[in-house]
Amino acid sequence: MMQRVLTQRLARLFVLRNKLLLSVRPAAANMSTLLINQPNYSWLKELGLNEDNDGVYNGSWGGQGEVVTSYCPANNEAIARVRQATMAEYEETVQKAQDAWKVWADVPAPKRGEIVRQIGEALRRKIKALGSLVSLEMGKIYVEGVGEVQEYVDVCDYAVGLSRMIGGPILPSERPGHALIEQWNPVGLVGIITAFNFPVAVFGWNNAIALICGNVCLWKGAPTTPLTSVAVTKIVAEVLEHNHLPGAICSMTCGGADIGTAMAKDERVGLLSFTGSTHVGKQVAMMVQERFGRQLLELGGNNAIIVFDDADLNLVVPSAVFASVGTAGQRCTTTRRLMLHESVHDQVVERITKAYQQIRIGDPWDPNTLYGPLHSKQAVQQYLAAIEQAKQQGGTLVCGGKIMDRPGNYVEPTIITGLPHNAPIVHTETFVPILYVLKFKTEDEAFAWNNEVKQGLSSSIFTKDMGRVFRWLGPKGSDCGIVNVNIPTSGAEIGGAFGGEKHTGGGRESGSDSWKQYMRRSTCTINYSKDLPLAQGIKFE
Repeated sequence: MMQRVLTQRLARLFVLRNKLLLSVRPAAANMSTLLINQPNYSWLKELGLNEDNDGVYNGSWGGQGEVVTSYCPANNEAIARVRQATMAEYEETVQKAQDAWKVWADVPAPKRGEIVRQIGEALRRKIKALGSLVSLEMGKIYVEGVGEVQEYVDVCDYAVGLSRMIGGPILPSERPGHALIEQWNPVGLVGIITAFNFPVAVFGWNNAIALICGNVCLWKGAPTTPLTSVAVTKIVAEVLEHNHLPGAICSMTCGGADIGTAMAKDERVGLLSFTGSTHVGKQVAMMVQERFGRQLLELGGNNAIIVFDDADLNLVVPSAVFASVGTAGQRCTTTRRLMLHESVHDQVVERITKAYQQIRIGDPWDPNTLYGPLHSKQAVQQYLAAIEQAKQQGGTLVCGGKIMDRPGNYVEPTIITGLPHNAPIVHTETFVPILYVLKFKTEDEAFAWNNEVKQGLSSSIFTKDMGRVFRWLGPKGSDCGIVNVNIPTSGAEIGGAFGGEKHTGGGRESGSDSWKQYMRRSTCTINYSKDLPLAQGIKFE
């Protein structure tokens, strides 16, 4: 009897041991196969990244929430892991950010500009490694990854100068012995929710301007680019800590919809900047508006290039190719509709098709590559679905249209002709490299087609007719926030205000007077006389 019991116990122990070994082996395999542990990717550790990374920063690092794995779109291999924020950690971070604001708001604006200058310098020192990470994790080609970090650097430079210029006018008062001034103050805590396609630049546009205005920031990056969020935050945090400032001035909480929803509903968030799809942006806007909060929305774009019969086709072809296949069609300013005058339609289609066939497709971190993968497997399915819908609605596939036979999320850049301008698929923004080519006859027709979609982000015409140029820029021309002439729809500079109208959200970021969105305005009247005259000549005696 005793022998049988011992035998049964030993058998159970043996089975338990085998189960434990089986559960450990995949984890060990996962550790060994993470890209961060491979020699070719050792540079990731220069950015302070490890196999497992904290996804919360509020002056100290943490993360007790769900562990997410970041994957490389070029091969779908795991890069490293990040521990996201819990709701308790979100609450702690907001409280620390509020405390940090009390310190930051007392720092003079030019001194805040000096901190932003140092952030720009720190980014410059890590620009190649950080650009490589953007390429690895998002999937855009290396030069675009570095260029995106450069945008953050550029807006830091811009913000430094702006820190000595923000302010309101002194207005003439109708009352003697009175001064009328406009005072601008920070909104306090700026929440920043960014998308996968520009995981550095969009945060930079918001962060640099918000900081010099006297705000503190709370960032939630895209759940699929968490390593970039962590790496950027480490660079910024080092600058703050070096200057003996609270790290919570630039806080970060990695997470999903739960964190984003909390930010949208949180009355302590003075401004919520959201970049993403129109569908999600609408939900965010309603949550923020419900609490009468302030929002800055950068949403979708269904952008058009219009080519007239007098256009310089040597400008048109490279512009259309860059704007339609750059970042594999995953820019909000990507050209999705190419409108060609009937007299040049066939010639332009032939030349662009030839150019598409010469696009160098490959690993995004190869300097010779011009076109990389889509960011996710879901995007690949959206690409296939859009092509099928275009065919059903009367479109002709000129080139592309297939998934590429190689590792990763690669699809062929695609051109479709023959669709009517108001086809449902033409009016749908699909975040993939599909270009719909439309044929038009008159200027009025082309301008109307440009404006008939729900989004209003970017637009461009190619022409030598100066009268047409100014009609395009005028009240009956393009209804977009970005209105170009003889250049692509993408590739905006940081000195101008970036954003769009209608379903694009109406927000403006980066240059011009976008800083006003990060501040609140007060009109102040000061009586320095001994009398009390009332406005509009009212007598109350």
